[in-house]
Amino acid sequence: MPIKFALRLKKAVRQRWVHRLGSQHWKNLSHQVNSLALDNSKQPVVFFNASTRLGGVSQNAAYSRLTSLALRAQGIPVIQFVCQSGIQRCPLGSNRDNFDQAPPCEVCIKQSQALFAGDRAWLFKFEADESLNFALETLNVAKYSEFTWQDLPLGFWAVNSLRWVLRRYTLKEDAQTRAFMVSFIQSAWNVYQQFIRLVEENNPQAVVVFNGMFFPEAAVRQVCLERNIRVITHEVGIQPFSAFFTEGEATAYPMQIPDDFQLSQEMNTRLDDYLSNRFSGNFSMAGIKFWPEMQQMDSELADRIARYKKIVPIFTNVIFDTSQVHANTIFKDMFQWLEGIYQTILDHPEVLFILRAHPDEGRKGKESRESVSDWVRNRGLLRLSNLVFIDSNEFVSSYELIRLSHFVMNYNSTIGLEATLLGRPVLTAGKARYTQIPTTFFPARKADYFDLLEKFLKADEIEVPEEFMHNARRFLYAQLFLTSLPFGDFLKDDGVWKGYVTLKDFQVQALLPKNSETIQILTDGILRRKEFLRVP
Repeated sequence: MPIKFALRLKKAVRQRWVHRLGSQHWKNLSHQVNSLALDNSKQPVVFFNASTRLGGVSQNAAYSRLTSLALRAQGIPVIQFVCQSGIQRCPLGSNRDNFDQAPPCEVCIKQSQALFAGDRAWLFKFEADESLNFALETLNVAKYSEFTWQDLPLGFWAVNSLRWVLRRYTLKEDAQTRAFMVSFIQSAWNVYQQFIRLVEENNPQAVVVFNGMFFPEAAVRQVCLERNIRVITHEVGIQPFSAFFTEGEATAYPMQIPDDFQLSQEMNTRLDDYLSNRFSGNFSMAGIKFWPEMQQMDSELADRIARYKKIVPIFTNVIFDTSQVHANTIFKDMFQWLEGIYQTILDHPEVLFILRAHPDEGRKGKESRESVSDWVRNRGLLRLSNLVFIDSNEFVSSYELIRLSHFVMNYNSTIGLEATLLGRPVLTAGKARYTQIPTTFFPARKADYFDLLEKFLKADEIEVPEEFMHNARRFLYAQLFLTSLPFGDFLKDDGVWKGYVTLKDFQVQALLPKNSETIQILTDGILRRKEFLRVP
């Protein structure tokens, strides 16, 4: 016990030291940039991200900060919209098991002071609205989810955020859930009102926010949309230390791929090198390595597969992921889809279905409270002879399953695109990034989906349209090498928390467009309305 305590103490001391040193580096860089000339004749650009970090600097927080510093280094006025306990319960600062535990505002404010040292900041606190409070008094969770106030979808913003906080899609009807919903709604309204004041006083030319789905950023984005102010959202890119910026909704990953965009031989080689690593499990996103050790299937699974002529892997997603609001176009949610195919599994004992939980569902610190694993056990699927379940903590190679498949079923995860690239037919149930162009079989209606599912199960062979493979390669190349803007010249892992970063050593001139392709693209995108795209 004393040894464990000593190790925890050592780890805590190191974490505080690393983050303190990192904060000093950010503070020094901020002061250097803010000492440069400022052109006050230009309209400011506002930055806001209340849902990316508390203490320490996450990748998304760093992408936002470096972008604002790059604009300020060019003389563009920048305003940071900064929370000063202006949100009663925030997405990152809430204890999902104890609503009464206040968020760590002191830690967050201290980090903001270091990050934005010398910046022009608009600080906002919480101001209660008694009329709103009265309107919220007697509602249940379902009513809160649909709640609007002065035509604003406050309930929609709140429920999307709370699903992520509670790590579940289906919200319980209990006192704690109602308390969170009320707090999120009240706080969203406060952010909305406070940002209107900033806009009216400062007339920004553009606003940059993280994600755009969590209620603080959604409220800011709404103000911009109402007042015809250009608003840009961002999320992590698919490459390490990269970001995706868009005028659309970053979580939907909208991409405009020109019809005449084709891959050259050099591009194809570059993509093949990436896929070689990907298919061996050697990849990470937002600082998280999903496959610590990809394993080949064991003899028991191989024997079961050998007994069947048709193998159909089913790949799920994380139910509380913010992409799900975009994905649910055919089905109400992923579990409604699973309930639908449950009967299909019963009806086809001659087919072996291999149901795989998403690896992120069991990630430490982000474990799902409404998991596919629980659904499988509650529905009694483990008793079925023609179903194999692979849980999120089992690292059997999905790509080996795909290669053995008759066809592949997925909701909206990236594995659907990868299965197409491996030459397999894919039946997709949820709107995905890659369904923007034809890459998988993606019916428009539920009835059409199940008709096609039955057709595939009965078919001896399923032809994959050549267009799917062609488009899949174009889409993935664009996602990897055109839309993912690299920040690796400026950032490195902080070595303490996964997904958190610190600054590399570089001169302030590195933040000028002439010295950085990424900064040039961001500058042109934010100030000149160009696409946030690298040159092919």
